[in-house]
Amino acid sequence: MKIFPTQYSTLSSSALNDFVKEHYGLGETSCNFLLRGVSDTYLISNKQEKFILKIYRGAHRTLEEINGEVELLNVLKGKDAKVSYPLKDLYGRQIQEFVAAEGIRYGVLFSFAPGKVYYDFTDEQLKIIGKEIAYNHNITSGLDLEYNRKVYNVETTVHKPLKVLKPAFENFTEGYDYLNGISEKVIRKLEGFDTKSFGYGYCHYDYLPKNFHFDEGNNLTVFDYDFCGKGYLVNDLMTFQVHYFFHIVMKGMDKKEADTAFRTAVTGYRELRYISEEELEAIPYLGIMFWNFYLAFQYENFDDFSNTYFGMAHLQKWIGWMKDWENFYCKF
Repeated sequence: MKIFPTQYSTLSSSALNDFVKEHYGLGETSCNFLLRGVSDTYLISNKQEKFILKIYRGAHRTLEEINGEVELLNVLKGKDAKVSYPLKDLYGRQIQEFVAAEGIRYGVLFSFAPGKVYYDFTDEQLKIIGKEIAYNHNITSGLDLEYNRKVYNVETTVHKPLKVLKPAFENFTEGYDYLNGISEKVIRKLEGFDTKSFGYGYCHYDYLPKNFHFDEGNNLTVFDYDFCGKGYLVNDLMTFQVHYFFHIVMKGMDKKEADTAFRTAVTGYRELRYISEEELEAIPYLGIMFWNFYLAFQYENFDDFSNTYFGMAHLQKWIGWMKDWENFYCKF
């Protein structure tokens, strides 16, 4: 029987569990589906430990990109960065192949990040976050991977997203006009900075609290390097500031309090790595580029995981957030 063309399948938890037991020698394990996102995520458990199995999609990540993520994490782990890292199977492989209905899907088994997600941080935790970002940047700033990862620049975070998003705003032209206008301002603003002096290398590009855990001893573990790529290293501090932006607009946090917390993380960063005031001044404008990039990613992958919320209401909300971000942080 011919298999009907498939766009997105969900691999069986029980079959994946059998695969892990056979190929990783972890003893008796269980496998539970956790979530569908950029990749499908499963929790693997035995009596002693937990692990995370990610099943990628070709539409989201090529094998080249997956190899790049694995290579970067191997480097970080090898230099004692506090990251969730890819594990080798009994044959020394870190990337697995699964023949799914839609074609080959690749999987990687990761170490588990102990602890839990926090959304409100102590000053001590904020300094730990800043120091860990800096520690990783000290590694990635001088690094050239064998495998290619995305580059975050004006083309990939402004020009391309605007082209991709144009059809989505067919019935919301004022929203698209805003995107065009603010993007032009951002490009002009960045041209006024000495960006050649900015720290540059591989960044996480999604440094939100959902992507790192603190355990009871305040030990930090960072995970989810799905969007890691080359760009200005200050992008990681920028994405962390997005967390405090949402604290202001959704939880009613005082902006002064949010700014103080963010600067505490910057203080921690500066204990291990230099960052200029001009790089920090660029954060609001790099943030607009971040908003552009992620909205375009959601739209391009509408059928896969964002169809429960992507539509006119989401576009209006997103543009509203961008306007708030501009009002809070940008100085044109």
